[in-house]
Amino acid sequence: MSERALSFGAIAEAYERFRPGYPEELLGLVTAYAARPLRTALEIGAGTGKATRLFARPGVEVTATEPDEAMLAELRRHVPANVRTVRAAFEDLRPDRGYGLVYAAAALHWTAPRGRWSRVAALLEPDGVFASFGGPFRPADPAVEEAVRVARSPFLADDDVPSPDGTPPGSDMQWPGTELRRSRWFTDVRQAVVERRLLLSARDYIGHLSTVSAYLVLPAPERELAFDRIARVLPETVELTADITVHLARRRHER
Repeated sequence: MSERALSFGAIAEAYERFRPGYPEELLGLVTAYAARPLRTALEIGAGTGKATRLFARPGVEVTATEPDEAMLAELRRHVPANVRTVRAAFEDLRPDRGYGLVYAAAALHWTAPRGRWSRVAALLEPDGVFASFGGPFRPADPAVEEAVRVARSPFLADDDVPSPDGTPPGSDMQWPGTELRRSRWFTDVRQAVVERRLLLSARDYIGHLSTVSAYLVLPAPERELAFDRIARVLPETVELTADITVHLARRRHER
């Protein structure tokens, strides 16, 4: 898993180009759950700032943390002036203040599990809110999805990131909600889904796959061959199911 976690820096520009941003509905979901103005926020694993731009609104001071310098450099080109950037892995953060919101966009699964929730809690104000969100991108047409699966099968059985705690995909509560419910640091754990559909050209869909960690860790010749095989089975445009699963929790009062 660590190899996949460290695979993104070489493709920072492609990540910025081919990964979509996040919809306003997601921001509304988080702020409604918080039920109070969010003035400060810290982002874990900000990447090129796709989610940073959603939360960095006037009156909100966002601290975006990211361990990879290339990703962070790309982020700095796109975020507003009220964003503070810090090059650091989540495990290396040392809280010097409490934040009203700590969030992770398609990044939490790359963090070390040991002590994860106590570290998040230490970054939050009392009653502060934690949010984690993300989800896989899949061809909406089952026939296209199957054709892509067959095309990549000599190289990858699956290109998803497996659930860190082994929760099956069909379970009512998905990770990290499963861990949040067991954690003594958090309460009021909720899960919601923001439905999203994307329409990409075949070329841009391959571009998106070029930013997916499962492909990034393949040897370059295999990766290019996999992309070539997948490209051959795609229609001119690819509709994707790209629903965003959101987990929300509130820091529990210490006793």
